[in-house]
Amino acid sequence: MITRRHLIRSIGGLSALGVSTAAYGVGVEPMLRLRVTRYHPTPRQWPADLPLKIAVIADLHACDPWMPLDRVAAIVDRTNALNADLIVLLGDYVAGLHQVTRIIPCSEWARVLAGLKAPLGVHAVMGNHDYWDDRTVQRAGQGVTVAHRALEAAGIPVYENDVVRLTKDGRPFWLAGLGDQLAFLPARRFRSMARFGADDLSATLAKVTDDAPVILLAHEPNIAPRVPARVALQLSGHTHGGQVRLLGWSPAVPPQDGVRLAYGHVRLKCDVIISGGLGCSIMPLRVGVPPEIVEVRLGQTAPVVS
Repeated sequence: MITRRHLIRSIGGLSALGVSTAAYGVGVEPMLRLRVTRYHPTPRQWPADLPLKIAVIADLHACDPWMPLDRVAAIVDRTNALNADLIVLLGDYVAGLHQVTRIIPCSEWARVLAGLKAPLGVHAVMGNHDYWDDRTVQRAGQGVTVAHRALEAAGIPVYENDVVRLTKDGRPFWLAGLGDQLAFLPARRFRSMARFGADDLSATLAKVTDDAPVILLAHEPNIAPRVPARVALQLSGHTHGGQVRLLGWSPAVPPQDGVRLAYGHVRLKCDVIISGGLGCSIMPLRVGVPPEIVEVRLGQTAPVVS
């Protein structure tokens, strides 16, 4: 028989569990844990004899106290230690939280990211928060964001519906960067807009001028069901893996066109890898999806251990 004392103890135990989980989700997982998550996909469109290692950084959300500059510097060092051929930055560099003690100016975090080094360079796209945080761009409904300008001033090229042809071991491939799909969502407060994305997938892929394989950088993974088989690999962030991930399920990320594009490796017409990212948005909370740098190996590489 359940007595009042047993009931109070049970309620107390659940309350303690809730408090401890919240404390872990706020103070431990997002702040103190950092892992490298490794993938070795085998896209049909990627030559098996063309090895390529890519390091992926997504969703920094630089701000004090959750993502201070010294932590960004530690992420840079950890990424450089992977000795990747190529480093890609997938957007959302600015804070996505209101619970901050300082908004870090774009010039400051960009200066730290300038420490990233790879033989084939460091390449970036913008994320929705980089657009949403720029009031001038939102009021105009167009334009280059402060974050975009800061990265380019630091020597990191940013791709908005553009491509670059790179070469590894004498073999070419294309890196395509998509404009953000939610870029001008807040601009609807100021004017009527037919569409709120800055993305143009068709125009971007039309700039690919030969049959070399293509890697697509797209901040939001939502475009994946529309990406044609011409693309070998899509790399995305944005979701933070749901920020709260329970038994492999991210309740905060709804299905897109019948496909749950929340986290990890998904195979559609092309292979899609979605990073859980590094920072937080909305709330400074992570449970079940620690901050991560993603390493992707294509072609003939050693077996992967995540």
